[in-house]
Amino acid sequence: MENVLSRLPLDEATLLGVQSQHGAAADKFTSAFLKNSIPKLSGKEAEDALQRKAVILHYEREKKKKGKKTIAKGLNSKERRELRVFHLKPEHHKYELFLPLHELWKQYITDLCNALKPESNPQMIQQKLLKADFHGAILTVVRSKCPSYVGTTGILVQELKHVFKLVTKDDRLKTIPKKNSVFSVEMDNFVTHIYGSRFELRSSERSAKKFKTRGTIDL
Repeated sequence: MENVLSRLPLDEATLLGVQSQHGAAADKFTSAFLKNSIPKLSGKEAEDALQRKAVILHYEREKKKKGKKTIAKGLNSKERRELRVFHLKPEHHKYELFLPLHELWKQYITDLCNALKPESNPQMIQQKLLKADFHGAILTVVRSKCPSYVGTTGILVQELKHVFKLVTKDDRLKTIPKKNSVFSVEMDNFVTHIYGSRFELRSSERSAKKFKTRGTIDL
C-alpha cells in the first residue's frame, strides 16, 4: 500500500490537474475506492484482498443501445420513371447490337425445352414457354386490334408489365402493347404463338405464376 499512498510528483499532479492527497486522507480514499471496485466481496474478504499485491478491479462494458435496423429500400415506380432507369438511348437502337443476345437466347430456349425434339410434348413446351424469359427472342406481331402493329418484327430488348419493346431491322425501337396482340416466335423451325393478354405480368412474376389451361383465348 505504500506505493499506492505515496504522493504524486508535483509536475505529474499539475499535468493531470489534480491535488495529491497524503496521510490519513489518502489512506481513507484509497481503501474506499478499492472496496467499491470489488462489490461482490464482504468486508473481511475485501480487507484480505487489499493485502495482496495484485487487485482486479471491477469493469463493466457499456451496453449498446438497441436501435431499429435500417432496411435499404429499392426505387419505386415513380422514382424509376424519373431516373429513366428503363430508358434505352437512341444510339443503342441498333439491330446488329442485339444479335449476340439473340444467339444466347436461342441456346437458352433450346436447353430449357430439351432441344425441341419432334417427339417433344407440345403442352409441356407451352408450359415452359409461358414462364420463359424472352429477352433476345425475335417476335413478330401476327394479330392485333391495332392494324398498324401487324407485321412488326424485331428482337425483344425490354419486357415490361404491359408492353414489349422491339428493335427492328431498320434500327427503330417499337413499343407494342401486350393486350389485344398475338406474337409469333420461331425456335429451330418450331413456331409458337404468344397471346399478349396472358403475358401481362413482369417476367419475374410470370416465372412463378401457375397458368391454367384454357380452351380459347380472345384478343
